[in-house]
Amino acid sequence: MKVTQAKPLNQFQRYILLTIGIMITAVGVYFFKFPNNFSTGGVSGLSLILGRLIPNPIITPSTLMLIINAALLVVGFVFLGRDFAFSTVYCSMLLSVSMTVMEKIWPLAAPLTDQAFLELCFAVILPSIGSSILFHLDGSSGGTDIIAMIVRKYTNMNIGSALMVADALITLAALICFGPEAGLYSILGLMMKSVLVDFVTDSFRTRKCFQIITNNPKPIVDYIVNTLHRGATLEHVHGAYNNTPRTMIITVLNRTQAMALRRYIHSTEPNAFIVITNSTEIVGKGFLAS
Repeated sequence: MKVTQAKPLNQFQRYILLTIGIMITAVGVYFFKFPNNFSTGGVSGLSLILGRLIPNPIITPSTLMLIINAALLVVGFVFLGRDFAFSTVYCSMLLSVSMTVMEKIWPLAAPLTDQAFLELCFAVILPSIGSSILFHLDGSSGGTDIIAMIVRKYTNMNIGSALMVADALITLAALICFGPEAGLYSILGLMMKSVLVDFVTDSFRTRKCFQIITNNPKPIVDYIVNTLHRGATLEHVHGAYNNTPRTMIITVLNRTQAMALRRYIHSTEPNAFIVITNSTEIVGKGFLAS
């Protein structure tokens, strides 16, 4: 299959998107997670619990988050060396600093509303979207991800399971520190987060796989190659009903290209038979590295 390589983001564009992802996460954590004592794991959840155990007006959860992230970054440099990505340092420190700035500019003494479930939704959805943007760009906000990188380097432990156990322990600690209501909301938030991050991350990677069966493949192939600048594979097939020889075109497109191809086929080859499936993992030139 001949495929035109998608133009990659330059570093400036990548860091702009990383910044947007971090700011979305910071808004969700500061305005909705901290005021309601929702602890769904990670450094933010740990900072929230430690902030309750250390009742000091100077050492707030945002300050604790900055201290813990800075300590983990040092540990990351010691154990991971030069392979420790600069983007992780950038994202981790930006998240901590932005939370501290929000605390100074918009101090919150109570939740924004009296609707706990509504605020839980925003406390989960916004950080999940922010994290998904970072994952899509091969970025990380640091925190417990740094521990995961160290564990992966020196052991054979399953990282996903280890992080889930750590998040679950932090969430259960919220049940003890903040009472049953906040604890149960935190457990619900953890379950929502695990599902939502996967869903949003997959939505960024979803592509449309076309199987087009037609008697006249040339105009469709020309449109795919010359207009959409993608590739296609041709396969000679026979209909099972009357054994008529036909051509099957196989191509993979993003959502915008898929809509354009459907309109084109509908207007030029209305008798073509089309099967369209979603795929989140396509390995090869122009897509994921093999």
